Amino acid sequence: MKLMQISFHFEFTDRIEAILDSNDIQHYVRYSMIQGKDSDGKHFGNQIYPGSITVIQAQVPPEKIDDLFDDLRAFKIAKNAHQHLEALVLPIEQRLT
Repeated sequence: MKLMQISFHFEFTDRIEAILDSNDIQHYVRYSMIQGKDSDGKHFGNQIYPGSITVIQAQVPPEKIDDLFDDLRAFKIAKNAHQHLEALVLPIEQRLT
């Protein structure tokens, strides 16, 4: 099992969750509307720094990583507004289920 962390502008949450669903990713947590900074600047949810970021951490079987990355890459390059999306994969040392 791997842990994939995906960060993106909060308004694309439904689209990213649909990508997870289409890849049959069953376990994830979502941190909605958090403050952060990305390639577009600061997003603190106020008038000076509008917008917020969402982070999803998903448990992904190794055999699904490549397909999920391909779908996220396709989303990222589809529109200029999607360019801020970032994803990374981390190993899971131990897991309690």
